[in-house]
Amino acid sequence: VQLVESGGGLVQPGGALRLSCAAYGFTLAGYALGWFRQAPGKEREGVICINSRTGATGFDDSVMGRVTISRDNAKSTVDLQMTRLQPEDTGVYSCAAVEYAGFLCPFVPSDYDYWGQGTQVTVSS
Repeated sequence: VQLVESGGGLVQPGGALRLSCAAYGFTLAGYALGWFRQAPGKEREGVICINSRTGATGFDDSVMGRVTISRDNAKSTVDLQMTRLQPEDTGVYSCAAVEYAGFLCPFVPSDYDYWGQGTQVTVSS
């Protein structure tokens, strides 16, 4: 099982960025997928998650209206679209997966079993 993120980089405040997570070794069906970020000196925190079976999503209030998540079960990819980025969105963004039978998706990092290596997002002028 492997998760590989791509799409990070430097973006100006107010800009947009799309991150992608490709899953290898398993199919997304039956899994919850989450995007998490860790800013320098801070704990890892949840950004947004999705249940690949039900399509239900959950997100942190700080990104409401600015972030969307989508998954393609056939391609085994989960994308994170971020808009109106601010300097406080800076951090290492990681995708994670866990087999999940519930309707929603867990939002706590410790609930996830598989993690990608992360990709750096820097929002700065």
